[in-house]
Amino acid sequence: MALDSQLLEILACPDTHHTPLTYDAAVQTLACSECSRVFEVRDGIPVLLLDEARGGPGKDN
Repeated sequence: MALDSQLLEILACPDTHHTPLTYDAAVQTLACSECSRVFEVRDGIPVLLLDEARGGPGKDN
């Protein structure tokens, strides 16, 4: 399921002062180029919770 292009324009990393997110439709994820966190998109809904993100500061995954 693809995300709406208007939604993608306003989505940004929920951490302070971070960049807009890059959408990877093939694996259904959104990535922040500033902190390297990767957020899942589940059933067409972006899960922008820092605790559920992969990667980022202090994380090995």
